[in-house]
Order: sequence, then C-alpha cells, then structure tokens
Amino acid sequence: MGIAPRRFKLTSGLHFFKFLGTGGGEGFSLKPDFSTYALLSVWESQHHFEQQLEENSVYKKYQENSERARHLLLKPIKSHGSWNNQNPFETDKDLSLEDTSPLVIITRATLNWSKLLSFWKSVPKASKAIAQAKGIQYYKGIGEWPFIQQATLSIWDNAAAVNQFAYGSKSHAEIVKKTRKRKWYKEDMFVRFQLIYDKKQK
Repeated sequence: MGIAPRRFKLTSGLHFFKFLGTGGGEGFSLKPDFSTYALLSVWESQHHFEQQLEENSVYKKYQENSERARHLLLKPIKSHGSWNNQNPFETDKDLSLEDTSPLVIITRATLNWSKLLSFWKSVPKASKAIAQAKGIQYYKGIGEWPFIQQATLSIWDNAAAVNQFAYGSKSHAEIVKKTRKRKWYKEDMFVRFQLIYDKKQK
C-alpha cells in the first residue's frame, strides 16, 4: 500500500484518492485489521472509474492478491468540513437526502495530539452505539494513519435511520457533546452519499 500512491496519482480522470487501513474488532479499535484495506477515490466520471477498475495496474495487483473485494460507487449529496484543507466532494444539489436509499456516510478527522487519550477512551462507547443502531447495514473504521487520522464508513437504510441515530441516541449525543467540549479534532469532515451500486467480488 505504501508505494502504490506514486503510481496511482497519475491515473487519468482521478481527482482525489486515499489509501486507507481499517480497524479491528467491531471496526473501531486501536488494533488494526491487517486483512482489510480501503481505497477512497474521486473521479471525473463514472466511466473513468469503471474503466480504471478494469484496466489500472494498481487495481489489478490488489485484486489478484485479494480473497474478495467490494466496490461502492457513491454520489455526494451533502458535505461540510475539509480533508487535508480541501473538500474533494462536489455535491449534487438536485438529490434529496429524504429520497435517497440506501445512504452512505463518511466521517473523517485529524485528531489533536494532546487529545488522543481522551478520544480513544470514548471509542468503545461509540462503537457500541453504532452497533446497536437501527437501520445500519454496515460500518467500518478506516484511516490514513493509526491513532491520529481516523475515519468511518457506514451504510444506512435511509435518512430516517441516520437521523434517529444522530439525534435520538443518547450515547451518540454524549459523544458529539464531548467532541465539541474537549476539542478532539484539528480538522474534520462529514459527507453523505447516494449509493449508486454495491458490488462484491470473490
């Protein structure tokens, strides 16, 4: 994974990308999951993405050495915040959150070094809260660097399920309150996507 970005960044139609590790356990853990990796990428068009999926040497190398793969094609609906001082996700203003099903959410943050201990002490509670949420189909902790740059990807039945978790869960509300009060994040981003397709390959 370490040397791949040098080759991958020259790919035609590619606007933004991140190679990511994942968390072990229930997906949110200090212990990495060395069996699972992720590639987040933003493309000029769906055609560019699907073409590179078939032809790109980096993709092919990973697929040849993987037991299975999963490809999510997403369209940004709403986003705020920044990722490395930029927002790479151009949202489609014609799409409505209420009409989108399923809904995919990516949250990402760079943690303040001085807040690491406080943040990670709260992670088990956050993991338990999302595991018990109604309408959650899938979730996984992802990240660029262990401990300091963390993100999550989750798939939900619909916007109603997301809102119920965001505003109806006491555990989640407490974590959000702590985030603001303790200033855990140096930078953060929150993006909601329409799930165009979800393809699994063995």
